[in-house]
Amino acid sequence: MTSIMETTREKEIVRITLWGSVVNVTLTALKFAAGILGCSAAMIADAVHSLSDLLTDFVVLLFVRISSRPADSDHPYGHGKYETLATVIVAVALLAVGGVLAAEGVQKILSAIHGEELVMPGRIALWAALISIAAKEIIYLLTIRVSRRVQSSALEANAWHHRTDALSSVATSIGIGGALLFGGKWAILDPIAAVLVSIFILVAAARLLHEALQDLLEKRLPEEVENEIRAMVAADSEMSEMHKLRTRRVGNVYSIEMHLRMDGNMPLAEAHRHSAMLEQRLRERFGQQTMITIHMEPLKK
Repeated sequence: MTSIMETTREKEIVRITLWGSVVNVTLTALKFAAGILGCSAAMIADAVHSLSDLLTDFVVLLFVRISSRPADSDHPYGHGKYETLATVIVAVALLAVGGVLAAEGVQKILSAIHGEELVMPGRIALWAALISIAAKEIIYLLTIRVSRRVQSSALEANAWHHRTDALSSVATSIGIGGALLFGGKWAILDPIAAVLVSIFILVAAARLLHEALQDLLEKRLPEEVENEIRAMVAADSEMSEMHKLRTRRVGNVYSIEMHLRMDGNMPLAEAHRHSAMLEQRLRERFGQQTMITIHMEPLKK
């Protein structure tokens, strides 16, 4: 049953990521052509962002396939961390793209301030930006929906990569549209839009990188999740004094370890039954793949 669920999960991730790749290939070609023909720095920056989207699609496809492998002798806890590693790679790629775009945009703004005449962007660049907004927002909504259903951090990171591309196209369209509307003196709006694009990218990348690193550094699960675990233990009157609760994420799977006290005179079979019932409740709540370790101890007298 677990294997079937994992196979279905992997197929969903691969399917939506491939759809995203098709959109990214099309938009990358369209944006580069529109940016070159329309002489728009903002549109070329937007095209680079779409290209980075395409590259991270391949990263997600590769690492999610690896993370779906079952546990083995070298990886007794499974390969889930590979998915978190994919999130880190996507986030770092976003940071690099954002940094380059910001530097280039600032350079063009400074050149304009010092009297250099900037080339006016063409209408083709504006149309490309508007098409990109619609396409990337649709693929974002589809991807984020799947990522939440299958609980994939890497897919969520890729979804936000799509969203930042949509936001960057919004900024691009405003910059290009403003330059076209108000004339040559406002051509500076084009590189300003490119800088705004980079800020969107950097903020999203920083958030994703922070969350992924927390998982890699074994940060505990959120307090509300741990409180829910405590409540489930307390629901069994035979169990008490839970201590040494340790929780973490392994990819998209929760790992839960705890020590519990029970009546020392209780038969081993009965104690095991209570422990097994608790494990079942935890897996029903947090997923059948949840890793659970329960250490039983006799009540102190």
